[in-house]
Amino acid sequence: MRKAVSTVLKQLASQVGLPLFERIGRRTFLTPAGGEMLECARAITQRMREADAALANLKGVTGGKLNVAVISAGDYFFPRVLAAFGAAHPGITFNLTVHNREGLLRQLADNLTDLAVMVRPPADMDIVAVPFAPHPYVIVAAPSHPLAGARQIPRTALNRERFVMREPGSDTWNSMREVFGRQFGKLNIAMQIASTETIKQAVVAGMGIAFLSAHTIGLDLLAGNLVVLDVQDFPARLNWYLVHNRTKHLPPVAAAFKDFLLREGAALIERLVRFDWSAPSPRARPAPAPPPRRRARGPRTA
Repeated sequence: MRKAVSTVLKQLASQVGLPLFERIGRRTFLTPAGGEMLECARAITQRMREADAALANLKGVTGGKLNVAVISAGDYFFPRVLAAFGAAHPGITFNLTVHNREGLLRQLADNLTDLAVMVRPPADMDIVAVPFAPHPYVIVAAPSHPLAGARQIPRTALNRERFVMREPGSDTWNSMREVFGRQFGKLNIAMQIASTETIKQAVVAGMGIAFLSAHTIGLDLLAGNLVVLDVQDFPARLNWYLVHNRTKHLPPVAAAFKDFLLREGAALIERLVRFDWSAPSPRARPAPAPPPRRRARGPRTA
């Protein structure tokens, strides 16, 4: 495959009459001519997408491909959201990609996706960002943690705990900074991991507590691997946002999915990830009341 691509690029360079790449050491860079050709190729690809969208619009939303990019917290439920939409539009195909925040912004900037789903839309990009569902965040710990089962834990008590966190710049990191405000600088960030699943495993292993999207922990709670700590002012209520470039001509299938998500997304996600926020850990539940004592009967009289 690599050889075939190299052959095509050499043929293209021959037709252009200028080198498209240059090698410096072990790295390969685009030449100015290569950069121009890349921009032209992207423009042609976009025009082809727009042509496909225009033709699909004439046919109605009966087919086409939906390109959606989501942050990593979304991969726990978003395939089921797509399945619900696909059930009403069986001719549609899907291209779902999962990224950290940096990768998602790159998808938008390079026009590689129709729609993006995230928590913190960028303020420095020309985009449309619409909230469509609540996105709660919680503090989780291993069931054996000393705070598991405690009620109304003061937020300041978390300053003494070790946190296992997503990497700086991620949506989770930025959301935590927003939620904790000035207290964030007092927290003990003991470990940074660029994977929600690995963070959960570290918490289960007793390496610390974590600030995580509640939409990522449902199965862990059901399995008894994690507990939600009853911290004051939690869960923190943020939002899911649907984002696209402001000048983007949405294909009919993307426009239909946007309408679907804004209309039904909140209720659908709540059904998919619902569990009882207020349920304390097993250690904190009151013991069941003893059965009522039966009154002794007196001797029978003849």
